[in-house]
Amino acid sequence: MCALLLVVFCVLSVPAHAVQPDEIMKDPAQEGRARNLSKELRCMVCQNQSIDDSDAPLARDLRLLVRERIATGESDQQVLDFLVARYGEFVLLKPRLNLHTLLLWLLTPLVLISGGVALWWHNRRRGRAAGDDEAVMKLTAEEEARIERLIAAETAQDKPV
Repeated sequence: MCALLLVVFCVLSVPAHAVQPDEIMKDPAQEGRARNLSKELRCMVCQNQSIDDSDAPLARDLRLLVRERIATGESDQQVLDFLVARYGEFVLLKPRLNLHTLLLWLLTPLVLISGGVALWWHNRRRGRAAGDDEAVMKLTAEEEARIERLIAAETAQDKPV
């Protein structure tokens, strides 16, 4: 019973691909290329899924378009260039590094570096302020003598006679 349950969970845990049997190319090498390209392309409907994983009709159309272009003998780069020219850089799950996407690629490192500098600056200011607080908190010799007299007077009052 446990073995059967384990097999069922293993089968169900395999990622489901949306590629339909009628889409699959006869040549395994071309099908492999098509699958690899489909994993790099964004579904315009789902947006965070590749067209290989999406069941959306537009994703199916894109998968068929990729297979059609591969069947005509185009290289992977030519297929990607065609789709980018038609749909824009957004069709790529990993946008290319160029002038238009430079901010997209540099924004995360810039935010992280800025955050690190801000934390360093804040800690530095806080350390200086703590040093200033210590100088303010120090008692003068006269204040220390007065505290000693007050403590001695209170201790004398608390002693039983």
